Amino acid sequence: MCVTCGCSDNNETTITNLEHEHHTHTLADGTVITHTHHHEKPADIHAKIHNTTISLEQEILGKNNLLAAQNRGWFKGRNILALNLMSSPGAGKTTLLTRTINDLKDKLSISVIEGDQETTNDAEKIKATGCKVVQINTGTGCHLDASMIERGLQELNPPLNSVVMIENVGNLVCPALFDLGEQAKVVILSVTEGEDKPIKYPHIFRNSEIMILTKIDLLPYLNFDVQRCLEYAKQVNPKIQIFQVSATTGEGLEGLYNWLFKCS
Repeated sequence: MCVTCGCSDNNETTITNLEHEHHTHTLADGTVITHTHHHEKPADIHAKIHNTTISLEQEILGKNNLLAAQNRGWFKGRNILALNLMSSPGAGKTTLLTRTINDLKDKLSISVIEGDQETTNDAEKIKATGCKVVQINTGTGCHLDASMIERGLQELNPPLNSVVMIENVGNLVCPALFDLGEQAKVVILSVTEGEDKPIKYPHIFRNSEIMILTKIDLLPYLNFDVQRCLEYAKQVNPKIQIFQVSATTGEGLEGLYNWLFKCS
């Protein structure tokens, strides 16, 4: 039962290593790993909100945080910078990621864990850059969790002294709740979404170290108040560092890349 995020019943997660001709598995021996959430009906959850539900939520997050701490130690021991990329669907995570990989492939070793409910479409785009990538399909699940990352890393096997980009499932709510063991959470917001997203979904912006405002090349065609958006983000998280970029024109990417080099 996943009271924290409300993923659907009988959710199955599969992990695909695209280097292995799309055979779906999580371990080197080809075993399929299934991640299952069992749920109560909304009325039952509401009835127990003050006792069992809260205890169960704490238990779920507690187990996840324990695994996340192990992942963090794994990354640290190999000097790997892990970034958790979060956004709503269509914000441009994959486009920004492929542009970054292509621009930096000769300067930085980057591997990717790609999270989606279904398909390997985004992972195929990333693979086309020559980057190592593992696809995690969450089924009806709405976020990645620390156990999925642990299993994905077994397939990905990223090199020492490198960067692992974790592209989370498109969702501005649940991914913010689950620590994956990353060094930093990065929330990506596009100018096509509306400048009030930071105050409508404050938790994800409050818990992110970095905000990337994407698709700024489209600003001349949109009614988007950049200054108001930045003020909202700072209102929610005064310490958040903001980059304004276009993966199409390359505008603003140099500052983002400099931050990446500094952290890696």
